[in-house]
Amino acid sequence: MSEKKMNSSRRSHLKSLMLSIAKGLLEKEQAEIKQAKEAYLAENCPAPDMSGGLAELQEMLKKLGQTLDKVDEERYDAEAKVGKANKEIEDLKMKVVDLQGMKKPALKKVRLSADAMLSALLGTKHKATIDFKANLKQVKKEVKEEEEVGDWRAKVDEAAGMGGRKKMFEAA
Repeated sequence: MSEKKMNSSRRSHLKSLMLSIAKGLLEKEQAEIKQAKEAYLAENCPAPDMSGGLAELQEMLKKLGQTLDKVDEERYDAEAKVGKANKEIEDLKMKVVDLQGMKKPALKKVRLSADAMLSALLGTKHKATIDFKANLKQVKKEVKEEEEVGDWRAKVDEAAGMGGRKKMFEAA
């Protein structure tokens, strides 16, 4: 299937159609919200009866004041519950972070002498030197010399190293 590019006039026409449909849906939704609000107010807040005398109006105002106080108490309680829940959520988040732990970074090789390590750990106030090699066991290396070494091998062994070079210069 080959895909054909859309005409710019067709594209703008489709765009305007989509925008008009979306505008209609938004207006309809706002009208529904307004009707729901009016129905709620009509159900929960009846119109005040102003036909009575001064004493009845004062009594009605006292009742309204009491309901306002009750609503304020409920609002305060709800705010306190929300604040407490938010605090608990933060505490739980902190516990989760603590339980997960920190990711340990990959360790890098550091070449330090034993004295440098001790000074880094103990600080500059403590001067301590420990000879770690002192506690190691001394092992004597046994050298086996083979008696069957040929004559030419012995000369090469003697000529190897600095001592051998000296002998070569002295012989010449």
